[in-house]
Amino acid sequence: MQQTRENLIEEFTWRGLIAQVSNEEKLAEHLAQPRCVYCGFDPTADSLHIGSLVPLLALKRFQLAGHRPVLLLGGATGLVGDPSGRADERSLNQSAIVGQWVESLRAQISRFLDFEGSAGATVRNNLDWTQELDVISFLRDIGKHFSVNAMVQRDSVKARLEREGQGISYTEFSYMLLQAMDFLELAKREKCFVQIGGSDQWGNIVSGIDLIRRHMGEDAYALTMPLVTKADGSKFGKTAVGAVWLDSSKTSPYSFYQFWLNSADADVEKFLKLFTFMSQQDIRALVESAAEAPEQRIAQRELARQVTQMVHGDLAVDSAERISESLFGGDEAKLQREDFLQLQQDGIDSAVVEEASGLLNAMVAMGAAKSTGEARKLVLGNGVRLNGQLVGDIKHKINFSEAYFDSFFLLRKGKKQHYLLVRED
Repeated sequence: MQQTRENLIEEFTWRGLIAQVSNEEKLAEHLAQPRCVYCGFDPTADSLHIGSLVPLLALKRFQLAGHRPVLLLGGATGLVGDPSGRADERSLNQSAIVGQWVESLRAQISRFLDFEGSAGATVRNNLDWTQELDVISFLRDIGKHFSVNAMVQRDSVKARLEREGQGISYTEFSYMLLQAMDFLELAKREKCFVQIGGSDQWGNIVSGIDLIRRHMGEDAYALTMPLVTKADGSKFGKTAVGAVWLDSSKTSPYSFYQFWLNSADADVEKFLKLFTFMSQQDIRALVESAAEAPEQRIAQRELARQVTQMVHGDLAVDSAERISESLFGGDEAKLQREDFLQLQQDGIDSAVVEEASGLLNAMVAMGAAKSTGEARKLVLGNGVRLNGQLVGDIKHKINFSEAYFDSFFLLRKGKKQHYLLVRED
């Protein structure tokens, strides 16, 4: 289905991108003309993780239909902390650190949208209208429109109040007022009357709708998207080594690609809808083809290829596929220096060793064996290869003049387990 203003809500529906929507009929009428749509991102780190791709790509979908996206960075709200989805109070970060994170996110998210033309995107920082706001004006102009009785019934607040020994500080309790004020400010400054976000933001967005009605007498709209879940109940976006980040220095493109490649068959169709721009017909055809030969994982490969290209570019896809083929196809000589650096970062277990180190000790250091005795048995059993060459000598010493790029040895244990030895600088 080609994205147009007329069928955008239908497009979001079949992709599974709608959790809640306020006044769907009037929103559809509103979106029949080019409009402004915004989504906020709080700086809780110097990078977003893959869960943030859902709203980011949703903004892109709006833009492709002719609407103008605004990305709001929470330079102010990031100093307060959103209680949504939290079982405890967030730690307050220093203003300078949050400011640095804002700039990091500004560069990161800007890659996903077009900033030219009538539908060109805009990036705003809510610190611009918050840092000079005096507390009396805030309480009189914003606070007076909020009922504490209603606020304590919000899920994000209620859960904390009911949790023994937790509670919620006034700082985080005030977060919903700040987010509502953001909606009002963008309505005034950008003529932005549509806000999107995760389903956990519904209450905050609706508060903004009410504030706009009270201050401006205008209708505003909310559209929230479901938080991504996996079919097996495990948390989306988490691996054994932690979160999957959009920043290549925190999650290498290879590991990023592998995350999508390892998607379960039960999840891959859902992920194709949420994280790619493939049409409904193309997704259906791909999933049907994959079902005929599930061992080839063609749907997962296309998912991994498309999302990695979108986040990291064509060269990253080439590298990720080259590493995968080399490790599991046995042709390690194709690997480039950058590929080895990605493997060292987070691709496989590795160890930094000195020249002339004993192989058995190195195997223990990298986790290929629990003890030198186990390592000895593996070597004597012809179960160890270094850069493709069988090693049978238990006294083998590491000689980096024989290594790839004079720095890297790939150790293969058995047929499929790989480890990396890296020269000490």
